[in-house]
Formats: sequence, structure tokens, C-alpha cells
Amino acid sequence: MRIYQAHIIDTPTPSSFRIFENGYVAVDDDGIVVDVWHELPLELVHRTADPSSDVRLIQLGDRLLIPAFCDMHVHAPQYRNLGLALDEELLVWLNRYTFPEEARFSSPEYAEHIYRRFVHELWMQGTMHSSVFATIHPQATDLLCRLFAEAGLSALVGLVGMDRNAPDNLLNSARDLQDYYQTHHRASSQSVFPILTPRFIPSCSPEMMRTYGQLVASYGLPVQSHLSENRSEIDWVRQLEPESVCYADAYRRYGVLGQTPTLMAHCCYSEGKELEMLRDNHVTVAHCPTSNSNLASGIAPVRTFLNEGIPVVLGTDVSAGHYMSMLRVIQYAIQVSKLHYARTEGQLPYLSLSEAFYLATKAGGQYFMQAALSEKGTGSFEAGNTFDALVIDDSYLNYDHYTLEHRLQRYIYIGDDRDIRIRFARGNQLPEPIL
Repeated sequence: MRIYQAHIIDTPTPSSFRIFENGYVAVDDDGIVVDVWHELPLELVHRTADPSSDVRLIQLGDRLLIPAFCDMHVHAPQYRNLGLALDEELLVWLNRYTFPEEARFSSPEYAEHIYRRFVHELWMQGTMHSSVFATIHPQATDLLCRLFAEAGLSALVGLVGMDRNAPDNLLNSARDLQDYYQTHHRASSQSVFPILTPRFIPSCSPEMMRTYGQLVASYGLPVQSHLSENRSEIDWVRQLEPESVCYADAYRRYGVLGQTPTLMAHCCYSEGKELEMLRDNHVTVAHCPTSNSNLASGIAPVRTFLNEGIPVVLGTDVSAGHYMSMLRVIQYAIQVSKLHYARTEGQLPYLSLSEAFYLATKAGGQYFMQAALSEKGTGSFEAGNTFDALVIDDSYLNYDHYTLEHRLQRYIYIGDDRDIRIRFARGNQLPEPIL
């Protein structure tokens, strides 16, 4: 067993930070948190002082120890397009820039070139868990899964399904999906898991959506997709699925809304019947504030979701989101919630820092646990969770007279990847992935 001493901060609940100044967290040989304390129990003090003991005390000094981040909506093949064409709206952005880039992943060599850099960036930013869209290309998707496993990062990875309203070189078929998931419906490693990934209703014919429903029923796989991101998109779905009472109903009618852990990104305009459908079908919303701002999509009503008991997690949505740091997503989530607060004349409270931090850590970990069918949680240092953590050195910020919570706040707002000294995943210190 290893015991780490540091300033420990996490959010078991969203309402406030839990802080252990010069605290201790014990991690067993399987990388599972045993407990966390303000003072080390006397029996363990004796064991750490015994050279023959199997208990090691590792002192991290005057550093912060926080949970690693969870990016619950990100497009791996769009990594090269970071910062590109963010003056366009969604559908134009997809057709002019995103689809041409994704088509390049038919080349395994190109896929490896980009995916290695993508996985390295996740490691660099302290993101240990992610839910990832790949492309329609099975070979490139398998490569991405292998790179995640080699790096020691955890991921839900989905082969994207599209059989209409996209370039011919980016279309696959219902049969392609059946063939792929027949052999890919189990975890490819201890840390990488499959997730069904219809891109969105405009890209998937009724035949393909019925196939997704069959795959859900046959294999019990989780689902990720997009929902109510943009008003033009919503109008398009009304034309394509006139029998559906709302956009979410177009997923529900095919059996891919809540039958298994379901993650819907954006939901900027989910209200009324759709809001009820998300709640009643236990759907998790992936809030992507940087993307929603860049593509002029809108402001997701996150406080309304939380008040309705709808789980919310955070995502970078690269490359509509322009940066892979979850620190930036936390910032934007708070800022856009304040705009929503102002727009509603204070009727809906904006997110606090602890709430946004919770969404980027424990909330994401809870969805990941459900989707991966794991008995172990992540995202906080509660007993029984896997030890996925970051050691933060913020000494350059000159933190005299600041509380530990103030130090964390300053790291979130003005810190970056250079402040991360050590990264842990499942109790293991992760080396830098090979580029």
C-alpha cells in the first residue's frame, strides 16, 4: 500500500470542495483508494516507519493533489483542426472543414500520425478518462483504441455511423456496423471500451438507427450522439423524422435513448417534452460550452438539467471546442451559466466553481463507470474509487496568504498543463506517451 501526503482537494458532492490540508490518501496495490485522512492513523504511522513494512509514505510536499479530469465528448480525428473555421455555424463547419479532415483517416498512416498526438495531448492536459468519437474507419478506430491502452488512459471509443447526408467517402452501412460490433462489443483492454456512436439523426437513416437499436438490445452497449445543438439542425430533424414529437424522440423510437447508459452532447434547446424524455430515460447530457460558443449554437440550460435530476458532464468537443484543457471547459461552463443567469434575470443560479469542477471530475467518472460496467468509480478520492489523480505545483503563482481553495481556483483560471508534475491512472504513475 502507498500513502500520499499532499494538500488533497476533491468534490464528492457538487456543493463544496472537500479539503485535506497536508492530508493523506492511501492507495492499495490494485490502484484503489483505501481512505483519506486529515491525520495519518497511528497504526499506519508505525507501519510507514518500519523498513520491512509493505506500506510506503510518499510525501508530495506543498502541492495540490486533485482528481484527474474526464472529457466526455471529444472527436479524436478533428484534433488537427483545432482553432480552424470557428466563425462558421455547425452545418457549414461540418461540410467544409470537418468531413474532409475525417475522410483522411482512411489512411492508417495518417490516422496514427494524428491519433498519437491526440492521445499525447489528453495525457498532457491531465485527462485520464474520455468518451471519444472516431470515424467510420474500423482500422483507424482499432488503432486509436490500441494507443489509448498503450498510454494507460481510459476511453470509451466509438466507430461513427453515417449512411446519408455526408460525402460518399464518409458513408458506411448498417451491415458495416453489425460486422464491426459483432467482434468489438467487448472491451479491447482493461481501460478501453466500445460505445455505439451514431453521429446524429441527419447522418443516420432509419435502417441504420434500427440497427443501432438491435446492437443495444444484443450487446447492452452504451450510446453517445448529438442532440439539439443548433436550431437549423433541429429543423432538419423535424423534416427527416416527422413522426417524432421532438429530436430526442427520434432516438427513443429506435431504442437508443436510455436503454443503456446514454450520453447526448449539447442539448442547447432541450425543453418541454424533450426535457422530460431526457429525465425519464436517465440520459446524461455532455455540456460543451466552448463548442457551443464557437459555433454560435446557444447556451445549454445546465441549471435546469440539474434541477430536473438530469446528470451533466463536461466535454471539450474538439475541434468545435478550440482547446483540449478541461480547465478551459470549467471556465467556460461557469461563464456561460452566468450569461444564462443574466438572461433569465437571476431566476436560474449560475454554476459555482465546485459544481463545475464536480462535472469535470466525479460526474464524468460516474458516467464512465456505468458505461464500462465497472464496479469502481473515479473522479474523487472516496474509498473504493480508482486512484486517478494529478499532482499540481502552483508555487510560481506566489500563493502567500491564499487558502487552498483559492490556490485551486487560481490554478483552474490561470494554470495549464505545465503545472501538472505527476499523473496517476488506476494507481500507476503514467509516463509520457511516445509520439
